[in-house]
Amino acid sequence: MSEETDRNTRPKASIEQRVVATKEALIDAGRITEADLDQFAHMAQDWRPENGAKVVARAWTDPDFRARLLEDATSACAEMGYAGPQGEYIVALEDTPDRHNVIVCTQCSCTAWPVLGLPPDWYKSPAYRARVVREPRRVLREMGLQLSNEVAIRVWETSAETRYMVIPLRPEGTQSLTEDALANLVSREALIGVALANPPTR
Repeated sequence: MSEETDRNTRPKASIEQRVVATKEALIDAGRITEADLDQFAHMAQDWRPENGAKVVARAWTDPDFRARLLEDATSACAEMGYAGPQGEYIVALEDTPDRHNVIVCTQCSCTAWPVLGLPPDWYKSPAYRARVVREPRRVLREMGLQLSNEVAIRVWETSAETRYMVIPLRPEGTQSLTEDALANLVSREALIGVALANPPTR
């Protein structure tokens, strides 16, 4: 039996086995340590889109904070305790009645982890990454967001130097809501720009 045939007939390792093997190889090569992995796991638990939702809710209710967020989102997010890897260069994009912002990373799946969390599978998909740049209105419509033709769509590409978050329009009828209640209206999809903030429930 040739080496090629043997390789094709051997049972494939499970995803869990491959993860363990990769981790062990990286540790053996001195690229990472167990402490690095423990720290990453701890931070990953703290990286949630709920953080970005709280940032948006505060921007909706605090004009001074909104101004700081638009001027220097990295510092403004850190002010609320949301900082760390992939959050060093955050830019806030504010939606307006006639302009809608949407985020993509065409090269991989970069996001501002501290305020958006780890990227969802659809954001990493080749179809989204390729199509939203060419036909954003159609892609958004397929994802359930129908925008008027009068609303311009601006697509922003995340890079190693810049990570974005969207400040969606504040829904009508929310003037009496608390910041916590407002934050509950903001989904991860709204922070990326493929959805609007949810209207308040009646």
